[in-house]
Amino acid sequence: MNRPPPPLSKPLALRPLHQRALLVTGAMLLVAIACMLYAGMTGSVEVGLADVPAALRELFEGRPQTLAASLLELRAGRATVAFATGAALALAGVLMQALLRNPLADPYILGISAGASVGALAALMLMAAMATVELAAVAGAIVVSLLLYALARQDLRGGAGSGGGTSTLLLTGVVISSLCVALITMMLSIAPEGRLRTMVFWMIGDVAGAPVRLLPWLVLGAALLYALRNARGMNVLALHAEAAVTLGVPVGSLRRGLFLVSGILTASAVTSAGSIGFVGLIVPHACRFAFGPDHRVLIPASVLAGGSFLVLCDTLARTIVAPQQLPVGAVTAIIGAPIFLYQLHRLRRH
Repeated sequence: MNRPPPPLSKPLALRPLHQRALLVTGAMLLVAIACMLYAGMTGSVEVGLADVPAALRELFEGRPQTLAASLLELRAGRATVAFATGAALALAGVLMQALLRNPLADPYILGISAGASVGALAALMLMAAMATVELAAVAGAIVVSLLLYALARQDLRGGAGSGGGTSTLLLTGVVISSLCVALITMMLSIAPEGRLRTMVFWMIGDVAGAPVRLLPWLVLGAALLYALRNARGMNVLALHAEAAVTLGVPVGSLRRGLFLVSGILTASAVTSAGSIGFVGLIVPHACRFAFGPDHRVLIPASVLAGGSFLVLCDTLARTIVAPQQLPVGAVTAIIGAPIFLYQLHRLRRH
């Protein structure tokens, strides 16, 4: 008796939503774990794959004794900062693209990161302590966010007749960002020689020496929960902005929430590692091409992909010209620029 052939597996796009979300999130989680292990093993002194289990056991027990365990401990802190920063930038990019209804929007486009840079560079120029630099960066981001909200609150209120427009918000952000860049240029031109290199590295973006802190992870976790809870509304806002109110979406509160959360994420990332470009631009767009535009799948995929991408870029930054180290922001720009041009070309073709 002939048995019927086994059913063909469904393509990812045809599976139910919860199955697609689990498959994509599980696959990206495995990629993130592999990237973290690769970052811990790679460096001027390599850690062999056979030595990793024993080294991890020593770390979990809290008593690293071997060279492999010590190297993993040192590199794990830097990789953790890079992952949290990249995940925050990618999530901020998803939220910003949903807010502006533009798949090529960037979390830095509204000038919040430029405001944080102004505050941090002013503190660095005055030779303040690192804690003061971080507080100054947060203060700069808050000032720019409040200014943006005051000047473009009509766009953020939304409403039935708003039509989803965010032109005032976008133009206001571009102008404020230009003003902040002018202030940054002025500070760099008058900064003392002893502080100039640190200021330039901070401007380009670098995770070397950044402390491992709990606050960026708390910010990322809270923002991720908010984004997942509002993923359905973001889908409606992106596809049917004109009818979003009639479909039951609180457009005004959703826009204000997206603006506030993306601003906090951007400020957290800039405070941790300086200005790192292209992560929030290319990672969400690449995940949208790969997994579709549904934010219930796109949000967790972008968070994991953004963290993994920045971990790999930071590993390249500290190994490509070892023993010298490059700022990770330069590596993300070198990799991100051609990827962005390719994505833009594909977008125009579609």
